[in-house]
Amino acid sequence: MLSVVIPTLNEERCVADAVGSVRGEAEVIVVDGGSQDATVDAARRTGARVLESPRGRGRQLDRGARAAGGEWLVFLHADTRLEHGWSDAVRGQPADVVGGAFRFAVDSPRRAYRLIEAGVALRCRLFHLPFGDQGIFVRRAIYGMIGGFPPFPLMEDLAFARRLRRTGRMAFPPLRAFTSARQWERGGVMATTLRNLGLQALYAAGLSPERLARLYGEHA
Repeated sequence: MLSVVIPTLNEERCVADAVGSVRGEAEVIVVDGGSQDATVDAARRTGARVLESPRGRGRQLDRGARAAGGEWLVFLHADTRLEHGWSDAVRGQPADVVGGAFRFAVDSPRRAYRLIEAGVALRCRLFHLPFGDQGIFVRRAIYGMIGGFPPFPLMEDLAFARRLRRTGRMAFPPLRAFTSARQWERGGVMATTLRNLGLQALYAAGLSPERLARLYGEHA
């Protein structure tokens, strides 16, 4: 009934938690993009099916989706884990819901992250535009109809969400997707938030995902 696709690249420290949060309730497929650490072994030990793919999150997500057998596809980042009850929330969606995402939550008690979470909640409420760190889910038939994830190294989630919202009603159940705070802790909360907003603005202005990926790498 449910398949969870997790793209990885050198995620040995996080992937077991991601797989563990969904294992037993869904088919779990980890799609590795050429990790040089013990990511693949960690994923297999946790019970995931592991596939290989050329590097690039869009390519990896699509590889996993096309190998999955579930009627619902859930896309989970390797540093994100879903709250208990997530599978019932997906299975219980009305027939007119084409997809959606969970409630974004940063896995840290720092108060600054509550502001980021509020901003994401507002974006979803106003624009029905979830990002990949929220655990996007979609009906398998709809995934194929809209062409799946584009083969982008960055912004693949934004491009996919834009396609998805044009096909029908989206749902945002209150179950949380807990995402690691590592990118904000590494780069600083304000600087990282501004960088992310800047990348989104450049993408909206027409800069290619490939160029954005290079910029992201330069400032990560």
